[in-house]
Amino acid sequence: MSFRVVPRMLLLLLLGAASAAAHAIEVRVTAPALERTLQHQLFNQPGPDGKLDRHYLRGDGVKGCSVYADSPHVVFKEDRVVVSVKTHAKLGFGRSCFGIAVTTESEVSFVPEAEGESIGFRDARIEHLSNNKEVDLLLTPFLSKKLPQEMKVNAADMMRKLLVKAPDSTGYILTLEMLQLHSMQVDGQDLVVNLDANFRVD
Repeated sequence: MSFRVVPRMLLLLLLGAASAAAHAIEVRVTAPALERTLQHQLFNQPGPDGKLDRHYLRGDGVKGCSVYADSPHVVFKEDRVVVSVKTHAKLGFGRSCFGIAVTTESEVSFVPEAEGESIGFRDARIEHLSNNKEVDLLLTPFLSKKLPQEMKVNAADMMRKLLVKAPDSTGYILTLEMLQLHSMQVDGQDLVVNLDANFRVD
């Protein structure tokens, strides 16, 4: 996930904050950043061409019938995070799955929520399903439970990974000693995260 912070400004902020107990920081996360996180963490199973871009709800696409989701897309609408996915189903019988093929798009939305060090999501609301009963039985738990679980991101771990490269670009060793998320809300095209953090500069 990417944070829209200018490196020199971040360095000045950390240097100024190093001697105090904790400092409020605002981080803005874009929808494409959340989308990349979701793609990496959940839509990482291979298709026939070997490309890691899908998540199977049933079967594996090698033999027999299967149902899989791909092409996750994240946008912000009002105070919610909206995720749409395409669903592809081969429904029928036999090892070669003689039957029908169904392709549809589904949509679910969540409210962002601070969970300690993590960016989490609650209040899953399914906005649109496939209108195929067999597919929807698989889609409902996937959209309302699996998706928000996999979108959850530990912000402290992510920030520590970013700070590993700080000595190369700044000459300072920056250590995150504490991070506590307080609130999150959608603001236009950004998810605004307010947090307190302690840093050590060596």
